[in-house]
Amino acid sequence: MAWRSVFVGAFAFVALAAAGPWLPPWLMSLATIAFANALVVLGLVLLWRTGLVPFGQALYYAIGAYSVALVARVWNVNDALLAVIIGGVAAGLVAFVVGFLLARYREIFFAMLSLALSMIFYGVLVKSETLGSTDGFHVDTPTFFSFTLSGSALGLALYWLVLGFSAFAALALAAYFRSLAGSLAIPIRDNEIRIEFLGLSATRLIHLKLVIAGTLGGLGGALAALTIGHVDPNMSYWTTSGAFVFITILAGAGSITAAFVGSLLFELIRSIAVALLPGTWQIILGTALLVTILFLPDGLGSLVARLRRPKHVAP
Repeated sequence: MAWRSVFVGAFAFVALAAAGPWLPPWLMSLATIAFANALVVLGLVLLWRTGLVPFGQALYYAIGAYSVALVARVWNVNDALLAVIIGGVAAGLVAFVVGFLLARYREIFFAMLSLALSMIFYGVLVKSETLGSTDGFHVDTPTFFSFTLSGSALGLALYWLVLGFSAFAALALAAYFRSLAGSLAIPIRDNEIRIEFLGLSATRLIHLKLVIAGTLGGLGGALAALTIGHVDPNMSYWTTSGAFVFITILAGAGSITAAFVGSLLFELIRSIAVALLPGTWQIILGTALLVTILFLPDGLGSLVARLRRPKHVAP
């Protein structure tokens, strides 16, 4: 079953990559942002399986985005691949540091503390003239192995770059879920004390998951910054974290693939809603969230589980 999932996922990413040159520019841009955001959602999926719901994942998203912009300005690092890796490492390091605090808390305390850290960083960005204050600043056009691209070629290269990181992250996270540390996510959620009795530290395991989730958030933010070409403090604002939570509810925590499908569906719904109801587009998003909670409480991933569930034939 695991190998079949890997094969299906690999085929889907190859098909998406092959379709890139024929996608209209607006759809390619939307898909690029959606898959970049899906990396952040993968981190949320990891934490949700452990029973943790962070409302401040935008902190790492913003750190990854600002890292890309700053290394280009300060050290003239414009290579897209290197810049994204730097963004992910920077967010992972921050997650490692704050993880010593966050890993000690659970439930609403964890959620509110993660939100507080994100809003503190938002305040720093708003008050700092060096970081562009409320306006942020422009991200220099990236290069790809010393080649400078523009127009549709740049958009296609960024689309392929996001797909490459998405495929790698999906495979790595799937492997992690099959490891001992990854397989203990649900047991930690259900009975943390029992894990401690087995001689394992639930706090350390959660700390590791926070670092992985933070790194994924930084990668997503770095890719989004390159795609948008601009960074601003709103990347760390609570509404950005709320959007990631929305996507995770839509996707569910049971499937890695659903994180990408849910993120793409969210961007499509939001784009259509803004086009149809520019002043009240939140109504459509709210309705979509309500329908998901009522009819798919476990998210889109539960549909796959239902299809895989063997049907019992009545005698």
